[in-house]
Amino acid sequence: MPAMNDHAPKHTSGPARPWRQWGADIDAAAVRQMEAAMQLSVAVAGALMPDAHLGYGLPIGGVLATDNAVIPYAVGVDIACRMKLSVFDAPPSWLETRRDRLTAAIESETRFGMGASFAGRGARDRGQLREHAVLDADWSVSPVTQRLRDKAHEQLGTSGSGNHFVEFGTLEVDADQACALGLATGGTYLALLSHSGSRGTGAAVCDFYSKLAMERCSRLPKELRHLAWLSLESEEGREYWQAMELMGQYAAANHAVIHQHLAEHLGLETILGIENHHNFAWKEEHEVDGVCRTVIVHRKGATPAGSGALGVIPGSMAAPGFVVRGRGVAASLHSASHGAGRRMSRTQARKTYRWAEVKPQLGDRGVHLLSAGIDEVPQAYKDIHAVMAAQADLIEVLGTFQPRLVKMAPDGERAED
Repeated sequence: MPAMNDHAPKHTSGPARPWRQWGADIDAAAVRQMEAAMQLSVAVAGALMPDAHLGYGLPIGGVLATDNAVIPYAVGVDIACRMKLSVFDAPPSWLETRRDRLTAAIESETRFGMGASFAGRGARDRGQLREHAVLDADWSVSPVTQRLRDKAHEQLGTSGSGNHFVEFGTLEVDADQACALGLATGGTYLALLSHSGSRGTGAAVCDFYSKLAMERCSRLPKELRHLAWLSLESEEGREYWQAMELMGQYAAANHAVIHQHLAEHLGLETILGIENHHNFAWKEEHEVDGVCRTVIVHRKGATPAGSGALGVIPGSMAAPGFVVRGRGVAASLHSASHGAGRRMSRTQARKTYRWAEVKPQLGDRGVHLLSAGIDEVPQAYKDIHAVMAAQADLIEVLGTFQPRLVKMAPDGERAED
């Protein structure tokens, strides 16, 4: 059940605003970050999701509504990081009988790694830049996007590093769920799930405008500098907002290209698609102090869960993900978790685990891992079932995705999630 949290940090920038927390398995540092955010003079409401853990400024899993201001680090470094699920017209038995074909498709049609692009020097890369209508959008909305449009083109259709992935698996739905999703029947389907965002261009947008925000909010205490904001009445604030919106379009296009090329490579037809951002800011109507007003809702690692909204909440490489429908709970600012959430830092995971012990466990769960960093092992994440139970009042589960063929950036790549 959600709980009120009234604690205040040592340094404040305004009167504390109320906020709600879902779930109890949240580290104290993340809670303190949420407390600090609710002290900002622009903060009007907040919520903390059950997958929450430490981030920059706002914790991952933090939801923050502000008054006509946007906080670049409350959106996140990977602007518009998102999920996309495609269900195909092929039997799930392909995961066994045609695993080599599925593997070849992943290896051919996307790239992994921090600087991954389709502009490499190898023969397979030459002339393979991906195309999408997003490249015809107005990239002059910001000096950053204008300068990096060509880089964005080169990285279109790539998956990056960190917790980003592309994986084939099964989507299980019953008859009632199938009807709600627009599928002909209940049962088990072959599905593709991807997780990535706006790549290097989005990170550059965050870096540029977060520094501007810190200059504009120079009086904030040093420990709150990552909560610096830009007024949407300022030229810089409007410019960031337009760049953020463009990165949202670009991230959606990035997933669309990956799924399109994989489907075409395999000769598959897509019969269902579901997707959602989770590092973004939205202008939404919410009740604040008894009055309905327009606020800026930042969801940093949180899934939109307005009434009837569909989304995808993943687990880990060896734990299920879920297709969900939002219940529109006002206290959560119409939000839910974006995944299981880390319970262990990347550094600690690298010190603790070895593939020799982990891979047999993956095999026992029916998971074939193509590549990943040891800091992405399932044990580094919270129990997705406990996370889902803690937010049962926020979302309804419509389907369960079981990962079976998983590809992430190779071990040793620097995380960019």
